[in-house]
Amino acid sequence: MTLEETKQWLRVEHNDEDSLISMLINAAEKYLFNATGNTFDNTNELAKLLCHVLVTDWYENREMIGKTSEKIRPAVESILAQLSHCYDIQEGGAE
Repeated sequence: MTLEETKQWLRVEHNDEDSLISMLINAAEKYLFNATGNTFDNTNELAKLLCHVLVTDWYENREMIGKTSEKIRPAVESILAQLSHCYDIQEGGAE
């Protein structure tokens, strides 16, 4: 995910928090890899959506960094299950 598309997703127009948002992007991508064992490229929309959901949750609930809020946990678990079990390393946007 790029900083620009993530800021658009978050509806952030200023540059004051670019380093924070970049850190959250990196953390979401590592979270995805740690949870699935796969590295997804930018063509996998489900992986991208999961990272956007995580970044949004962490950005809006900074006191809970590293955890998902109860509100989004079922969606995160469902997407992670699909990404973990529906894609082989060579297909589905996984590298």
